[in-house]
Amino acid sequence: MVAACAPMPQPIAPPPANPPAGMQYLYGSGEAAALSVQAFAVLASHATATAKARPAQSVVLASSASLDQPRFVPCGDKPLAAVFDVDETVLLNVGYEYHDARSGKGYDEAAWDAWERTGAGAVSPVPGAVDALAQLRAAGVTVIFNTNRSSVNAASTERAIRGAGLGDAVHGQTLFLKGDDAMGSGKDGRRATIAGRYCVIAMGGDQLGDFSDLFNAGQPVAVRRAATEAPSIATLWGKGWFVLPNPVYGSGLKGGFDDIFPMDKRWDLPADGEK
Repeated sequence: MVAACAPMPQPIAPPPANPPAGMQYLYGSGEAAALSVQAFAVLASHATATAKARPAQSVVLASSASLDQPRFVPCGDKPLAAVFDVDETVLLNVGYEYHDARSGKGYDEAAWDAWERTGAGAVSPVPGAVDALAQLRAAGVTVIFNTNRSSVNAASTERAIRGAGLGDAVHGQTLFLKGDDAMGSGKDGRRATIAGRYCVIAMGGDQLGDFSDLFNAGQPVAVRRAATEAPSIATLWGKGWFVLPNPVYGSGLKGGFDDIFPMDKRWDLPADGEK
């Protein structure tokens, strides 16, 4: 009888020589830092001016709203607030992305859970965020975080936010997390809870879902992009809704050639002899 051969060990791929281009841009480039500082400067200026004017309605879409016909939660006499996503909006997950880039394995749920629990010392604030959040608080605007980090790891997320110089966050009061309701990664339920307590005058995020789950309803790539430029929504960008750059991960990184490059905008080198 022939003995079974032991499986040959698989070679371990060497780590890449450089991080992916998106990580080089977001975590290393001056351009990304400048964009973030710019976004937060505009946000702070807009929100502090809006706070003085006491708007009649918030910038949170009402439950009956659509992207074509946006309606907003009324403010009444509720206190003012600004709502922010956390990851890659106010906090850069530098340590986790280093691990991700070196391992080459991509996103791993177990690794991300471990990161939430233990990575508070390896984060950095997004450029411009610390000063902007301080300005908001000085103007009487409560800063609230609405993130898809897990509610199980609330205490460690509070530590990460505080340790990055972004101020205190208290779960259930100024920090809302995945697992706080039955909507999973959808944020509209948490936004509704926040808007029921506060007049939200500004929101910041790096994904369209940080503003409305309606953007994540399975639209084709081109339709989703067009929705952001439609007159009903376009007036919100920079005037209540503020986007931070994130070319590393998320709902915006999808689409094939036919989604991204319209047929009437394609170009190739002319054939020999053509002008």
